[in-house]
Amino acid sequence: GILEVIYEDVRSGIVMSEALEKHKKVFPDFFRSMIYVGEQSGKLETVFLALADYYETDSNIKKKMKSAMSYPLMLMVMAIGIVIIMLAFVIPTFRDTLSKLEVEITGITAVIYGMSDFLLANWLYMLAGVVVIGLVIFGILRTEKGKYAFDFLKVKIPLLKTVQINMVTARFARAFALLISSGMDITDAMDSVEVVIGNRYVKRRFHAAAESVRQGMSLTNAFESHKLFPPMMNQMITVGEKTNSLDDVLLRSCSFFDSQVETSLNSLTSKIQPIMLIIIGAVIGTMFIGVYSPMLSIMNGLGV
Repeated sequence: GILEVIYEDVRSGIVMSEALEKHKKVFPDFFRSMIYVGEQSGKLETVFLALADYYETDSNIKKKMKSAMSYPLMLMVMAIGIVIIMLAFVIPTFRDTLSKLEVEITGITAVIYGMSDFLLANWLYMLAGVVVIGLVIFGILRTEKGKYAFDFLKVKIPLLKTVQINMVTARFARAFALLISSGMDITDAMDSVEVVIGNRYVKRRFHAAAESVRQGMSLTNAFESHKLFPPMMNQMITVGEKTNSLDDVLLRSCSFFDSQVETSLNSLTSKIQPIMLIIIGAVIGTMFIGVYSPMLSIMNGLGV
């Protein structure tokens, strides 16, 4: 239906960029900016093809990110589920059996039994607390300050930092090269490319770098002073500025930064998975010791 409205607007003499401007909720800012650039430069067909490649690549990166994080999240849910099942069902059964044998419960076993009692007595309150906390976090993340804080954490947490920076760099390289190659001025391109960065914390620093460029600072110095991108990106920009071929250099470097995103995702997964497995093993091992140590004591007392 929206495409039909745009079609009628274009037929009536309105340029496509203005027709798209009426539907901001459907077409992203970057997309609309690129269409405007394509109209002004006479390269609308080239811009459309480049946009198709851009969104396809960006979608593939997002899919890889979700795929890389799905297994660790599944392990975390499984670990929590195992603990709850042990505390709610398995441990009470063992406790009833041991209580008939009048075995003294001490040490880690007493702690685990206490956790089981607490869970069984307060599970409804705990569930309500989890729901409330989840709603509070969801509400905070809906605010601008909450989103900014979350984006800040994503570039500061050691395991996530490399992935996030590489994703931002890959998006910037492809979008900035696309804008410049289509004929847009560098300062205008920096204004337009802000919307594709995605991370609000990085976007604020990028905006400061754009102001420095407007005041006469080179792109390389502006990015280095605000510590926006990895050294490789700064080196590529330096080469592009010196050879007056910034768009070509960035376009050629896109594949490299895309591969860096995939490499950092694989590295993140390879580090998180063993950590989660160790945590699961430690938790289950501790509960196993706590549950069976009284039985082992009985067997030792009986000389078994």
